[in-house]
Amino acid sequence: MKLFFPLLFLLIMGNVNASEVLTSIKPIQMITFEITKGISTPEVLLDSNTSPHDYALKPSDVKRLKKAALVVWYGHDLEPFLAKILEHQSNVLTISDINDLDLRAYAPEGHHHDGHDHGTHDPHFWLGLKQSKQVAKALSNKLGQLDPDNQATYQANYQAFASDIENHATKWREQLAPIKDVGYYVFHDAYGYFEQDYGLRHVGEFTVSPERKPGAKTLIDIKTKLSQGDAKCVFSEPQFSPAVINSVLRGSQASTGTLDPLGTETKAGPGSYFAFIQSIVDSFVGCLGGK
Repeated sequence: MKLFFPLLFLLIMGNVNASEVLTSIKPIQMITFEITKGISTPEVLLDSNTSPHDYALKPSDVKRLKKAALVVWYGHDLEPFLAKILEHQSNVLTISDINDLDLRAYAPEGHHHDGHDHGTHDPHFWLGLKQSKQVAKALSNKLGQLDPDNQATYQANYQAFASDIENHATKWREQLAPIKDVGYYVFHDAYGYFEQDYGLRHVGEFTVSPERKPGAKTLIDIKTKLSQGDAKCVFSEPQFSPAVINSVLRGSQASTGTLDPLGTETKAGPGSYFAFIQSIVDSFVGCLGGK
């Protein structure tokens, strides 16, 4: 039955066109740009300065979702505001449902609290090399099914993306190698795939999920470790700039930096995914590599 509806949709509407691929967030749009290169221009639902963790749908958003030939989103754990409306739509690629997607498991005690469940696996797949390639492959396959006239191009674009990401990763490893043993704190637990790929020394985070304020015990623990020199840098995020970061830095020698997991400052387009990840690399090197 799942196969029938997309095929019926194609018979009625024709192939995917430039205005009909809609992604939920900018990092997914950036990867989609690489797969649709030369064919169409993917659109994005959320502005780049908007967090998917606490977004509320507008009527205009609902119209765009229903009009799209394909909606690409991660799933309930990252964009809960989309779960209900996409539940009964057939024109959807849910990334968290991709077979054999190698997602990082969260520590069970870290993501269940006060009756809230933030999921069992890290949804920030776009910061991982293997995970980004797996999603790009699934996306190329899905688009090839919906738009068979361009199937060969989607597959060729995927192959180019897989090659490019490995070439860039070699350079990124060289840049990050000198700072691998330098400790740091991040604002929220979003960088696990990146840290695993490059062997970075994550000391801790302020919160497991950005809509959740850190508790007093966490802040005291961070302040103590910073005063002991356990971390050289504390990273904030553009979408969340809580005063608590400044409060724990008092009395320590730690520097501050910014990590942008949503690519706020990167203009989406062909090649933007690599520029985005380069900006993450530069942020780590800039804060952890300084004197």
